[in-house]
Amino acid sequence: MSAGRRPAAGGADPMRTFVAHVLGETEAVWAQILPAQKGVPYTNATLVLYSGATSSGCGGAQASMGPFYCPMDKKVYLDMSFFRDMQTQYGGGGDFAYAYVIAHEIGHHVQDLLGVLDKVDAAKQNVSRTQANALSVRVELMADCLAGVWAANANQKWKILDPGDIEKALATAAAIGDDRLQTAARGYAVPDSFTHGSSALRQKWLTTGLQSGQVDSCNTFRQ
Repeated sequence: MSAGRRPAAGGADPMRTFVAHVLGETEAVWAQILPAQKGVPYTNATLVLYSGATSSGCGGAQASMGPFYCPMDKKVYLDMSFFRDMQTQYGGGGDFAYAYVIAHEIGHHVQDLLGVLDKVDAAKQNVSRTQANALSVRVELMADCLAGVWAANANQKWKILDPGDIEKALATAAAIGDDRLQTAARGYAVPDSFTHGSSALRQKWLTTGLQSGQVDSCNTFRQ
């Protein structure tokens, strides 16, 4: 991700400044393309940066939970330690990899605005745990794809992508796949328990969004 896009931090925490910058870029892109592509106005989500623990409209938030979006209060919760964890555990980090994580959570906000989250929550009430997990996977893969849609359009506007950026984001997508995480934790993976998708599928859907730049390419529920 072009270093020229990162503003001077001054006395502020450089990572917090960078996160705020990426958030602003997601807002600028989605405010343009969501009405254009889907006829839906974009309203901004709020990003909450915290350390250790905080409270959210969806209950308590802890660093161990990782980044998440709460549709109850329209906020993205992000513990700053996750970026350090990305460097050591989840694909090696890098500016565009960090931006992908932020854009994925904003992707959930876009799903909320499109009514996808409400429909999925309703569907989960009448299915088994395994089927509910499968629905969660489709929600997460769609958010990966929407992160790619954002990046494609942001790159068209501002040329944000540098050589190697996409590879770094794909490395992160692979590192946070359910199969990779479960195998690392206990030596084997249980696909029926996946809630975010395999490494291969997370990479596939991020790539789909990057290549198309179109929200309609992200219909993971049709697959």
